[in-house]
Parts: sequence; C-alpha cells; structure tokens
Amino acid sequence: MNLMPSSAKNVSDLHRLLHELVLLRGHEQWTPKLLGKRFGVSEKTIRRDMKKLASTGFGVTFDRSKRGYRLKSGTFLPPVQLTLEEALSLIVLCEDVAGRDQVGLLEPAIDAMSKIESLLPASLKSDLDEVMDHVEIRLARSGSTESERAIFEQLRDAIVTETVLRCRYKSAKGSEPQRSFEFEPYALWFGVRAWYAIGLHRRHNKLAALKLRRFQRIDPLNETFKRPADFSVDSYLGNAWQMMPGDEQHDIELHFDAEFSETIVDTRWHKTQEVTRRADGTATVRFRVAGLDEIVWWVLSMGRHCHVVKPKELRERVKREASAAAKQYS
Repeated sequence: MNLMPSSAKNVSDLHRLLHELVLLRGHEQWTPKLLGKRFGVSEKTIRRDMKKLASTGFGVTFDRSKRGYRLKSGTFLPPVQLTLEEALSLIVLCEDVAGRDQVGLLEPAIDAMSKIESLLPASLKSDLDEVMDHVEIRLARSGSTESERAIFEQLRDAIVTETVLRCRYKSAKGSEPQRSFEFEPYALWFGVRAWYAIGLHRRHNKLAALKLRRFQRIDPLNETFKRPADFSVDSYLGNAWQMMPGDEQHDIELHFDAEFSETIVDTRWHKTQEVTRRADGTATVRFRVAGLDEIVWWVLSMGRHCHVVKPKELRERVKREASAAAKQYS
C-alpha cells in the first residue's frame, strides 16, 4: 500500500524526472539498472520515466550498443541552478582534493570549477565565501609527475578506443628485471594514494591492477580488444581489503581491547564488517576478506590493542612479522 500523499508523490516523481534529465545530459551510458540504483526505484519505474520524458518532447532515446539512455544533441534544458550545499560540495572537492594535489592528475577540475563559479549568482557566491574558510578535506597526499600524467593520458585513450598496449613496467621488487608484456586496459582507478590501471595482463593471463607511476613505457599496438560486458572495478576488487584481491576468501575475527575498541567501531573499514560490542568495553570485529596480504599490515598497525582470533594463518603471519620487527630493537 502506498501511504505517500498524492501531492507529495507527484513532487517526488517530478524531482526525479528533472534530475534524470540533468544526468542524461552529462553522461550517455545511464542504464536502467544504474538509474534505478541512483534513485532507489525499480528498473521498471526508470523505463516508465524515460517514456514520459520522450512523450513530452525531450529527446530521450535508448542506445542499444551501450545499453543506456541518452539525450539527442540539441535537446534544450534550462541552465543548472545549484543550491548552496551543491556548490559548496563541488568547490570543496575541486579545491581541496584536486587543487591541493591530494588526488593527482585532477587539475582540470579546478578549471571546470572556475567556469561554474563564474555563472553563480552574486548572492550565492557571497554565501560560499563565508562558509568556504570553515570546510576542509585532508586526504593522504599522492602528488603526480609529468611522466605519470603522460601515462594517464595514454591509458585513458587506450581504454576509450579499446587498444592493446605493449608495456614496460617496474615491479614492486626493484631487483626483478623489467619485461615487456601486452596489456588490455579496462579502467583507471584511484586507490588510497595512487592511480592504477586495471585490465588483462596477457603474459600472466589474468586481471591486474598496475600502478601508473611504475610504467616505464607504453606503446599502442595495431590491435583492439573487447572489454568484458560484466567487468567493473567493484567486481574486480571483490572482498579485497583495499586493492589487492587474493584468490581465497577468509573469515577474519579480531578482538579489540576497551582502550581502542571505540576508535575501531566508529569507522567502516570494510563492506563486510560486523561488530559485536561487550559490556566491558571490548569489541569483536568480523570481516570476510579476499586474501591476507593487505589486512596483515593493518592488524600490525593496531599494535597490542588487536588480537587475531581467527584464522590461524593470519595469527601466524602477524606473530612472525611482529617478532621480526621486535628483533630489530632487541
């Protein structure tokens, strides 16, 4: 039963339709599934929305090759009207994240933001000036180099054109010799402190996430590939702790003492996280993680406040690393 008053529902539907138009103007690959997820409605509702927009004169069409909706070129839409909250969010992201090089290679966002700011009403600009000095974002600074920027652009173009690349890459272990390999880039992804290219490493015949700053050379080949229709960054990462998915799934159980438990449970460390609090102030945290290579270092960073309950393999790895570290100071 729908208990929403009809007038409120009509306003909600209208707001969604207008928002859908704005999204379609800026992106040509909005599938029914993506739009449904964005607005919290069914794909059937999205299809009905698209029919409404098309029947009222907006040039909404369905692109079968991309399996998504788009607007015909020349479709008229009113200029974007930003609220204070929307404008503030954009400026903070552009100036703090891109402008301060906390996420490298995003400098064009500053130029784009300057163009948007020039179109804002004077009253909104005044309100923004009052708030901006009191809002700030601090991330782990990544930085970027000119060579990395060139690699970024080459990879971006190859992703769009689905061009196979021949690459020379410096491994994390600097002692290993550099070897050429063919690479099919599927996506660019920023994780924690650096940009990565995710795609098919042909020599290893499996998907890999390669750090941009380790590429030594990239040469496009006269060959194209077809990106798998079901590929996504989320599907590649799966239950990885951060960015290195392992082959095996592990059920992790960690016990945190009362001194540290509140700090831990206040943060969402992983999408599978489950927390059990106890009356004595301690907490047990559970995760389901693909691979142990990353989480072992996170557990070690918690020091004496964290005790690995299971699995045994993680307990042993933490024990070995902690003992090796302690020996350096004995």
